[in-house]
Amino acid sequence: MAPALAFDIMTIFPTFFEGTLAVGVLGKALERGLLEVRVHDLRAYTDDAYRSTDDYPYGGGVGMVMKPEPFFRAVEDVEAKFGRGWRVFLTPQGRPLVQSTCGELAAKEHVILLCGRYKGVDERVRQGLADEEISIGDFVLSGGEVAACAVVDATARLVPGVLGDEDSAATDSFATGLLDHPHYTRPREFRGMAVPDVLLSGNHAEVEKWRREQALARTRKVRPDMLEDKD
Repeated sequence: MAPALAFDIMTIFPTFFEGTLAVGVLGKALERGLLEVRVHDLRAYTDDAYRSTDDYPYGGGVGMVMKPEPFFRAVEDVEAKFGRGWRVFLTPQGRPLVQSTCGELAAKEHVILLCGRYKGVDERVRQGLADEEISIGDFVLSGGEVAACAVVDATARLVPGVLGDEDSAATDSFATGLLDHPHYTRPREFRGMAVPDVLLSGNHAEVEKWRREQALARTRKVRPDMLEDKD
């Protein structure tokens, strides 16, 4: 059976992903064939003895710029084998990665993640290759590999069958438009901090009411921007 979603990751550091995506929920999804992740070394698509993937920027300036050829060749090679993918360039200049973005990616069958490095990537990768650009936050990383892991993990959770309980993702933070409510488990009291009585009451209606109120209060305190367009 073909996986519900396949990722191809283009990077100059393929060993970065060894073990990172093979544990927990992702590891189980890979074992069960629900998800497939293939990692490709961009250096394999260079044509010089030094396997160069970067060069000095035109116009001068500090830093090195990643060349376009390895990206284009890698994508063309992968798509010749596995078909056209949705090409995502991971960059701090992209649109923010939010839960709805992950839902859009989870609905696709094949996603290609382009990981940049150094000062930046040749603009022609954006112009002629990427279908969209995604950022995981308003900060700069050393490369796109950490972002690629975040995209794969957050997206894979929304693929049917990946989570043990299908309702789990539906109650996560952001899925309902609010941050998640507090969670408790045993022991009933720990270092003077007790589980709220309502959670021990057995009254499911009151429990749900409490959880909703707590989620709303937490969102109002930490992320009031999420409530700006809500009643």
